[in-house]
Amino acid sequence: MDEIITEQNGSILRVELNRPAKRNAMTSSMYAALADIFNDVAKDGRTRVVLWHGAGDSFSAGNDVEDFLRNPPGPGDSPQARLTNALVDFDKPLIAAVQGAAIGGGTTMLTHCDFVYAGQSAKFQMPFINLGVVPEFGSSCSVPARIGHIRAAELILLGMPFDAQRAAELGFVTQIVSDQNLLATATETARKLAAKPAGALQASKRLLKRTFREQIKAAMKLENEEFSVLVRSDDAKEALTAFLEKRSSQFTRSVKSATAA
Repeated sequence: MDEIITEQNGSILRVELNRPAKRNAMTSSMYAALADIFNDVAKDGRTRVVLWHGAGDSFSAGNDVEDFLRNPPGPGDSPQARLTNALVDFDKPLIAAVQGAAIGGGTTMLTHCDFVYAGQSAKFQMPFINLGVVPEFGSSCSVPARIGHIRAAELILLGMPFDAQRAAELGFVTQIVSDQNLLATATETARKLAAKPAGALQASKRLLKRTFREQIKAAMKLENEEFSVLVRSDDAKEALTAFLEKRSSQFTRSVKSATAA
């Protein structure tokens, strides 16, 4: 079974994360495949809009922990870094339909979308601190820029979960809809966008992102440096092992930051 399914419908490309039994948890091969898809679509004149969603009852539960332990990202050209670069440079409208779990990367990947429709079941969380690592996908820059430092600290430093209503209040989602109407609502927006002049759409998106693009790229570079060190730390190993063993983590050690002066 393909872990990512794409379907071209006129000028709209539908991208579906397809590991429903694993709540669409992301493996390194899925990150690499998504990066290739977005890079190819950026150059494909047929596609004007991308609609992104997950199979089953979740958008994405974040990293597949077992795969993550086998393939921890390094500071260089990791699959995660390739996808981040593809998303930050993507200049066509990107719409997400989110139901159920949107955890870790399942939340931070959404910060690169232009429209996020959340089903009433949607649950968001950036629990990186609980795993002994740091935020990724440029979210250490984009989230405080979007909601302010105080609110970002609550979500990132405490790793607190939040529901669709809170996500809408914070500006993470465009609209809350029923789970039953989620994909139809996102598809209708995709159709409206596909009918707009493509060149103006892309130019407008580039202009919207212009102010923050370089800041986000700089944040991504620092995040990757910190992440690659911390993911190999004793705290992260303890957190990930505890997750697999379904017990509480016992953090007793400390590590040096990769980027601290």
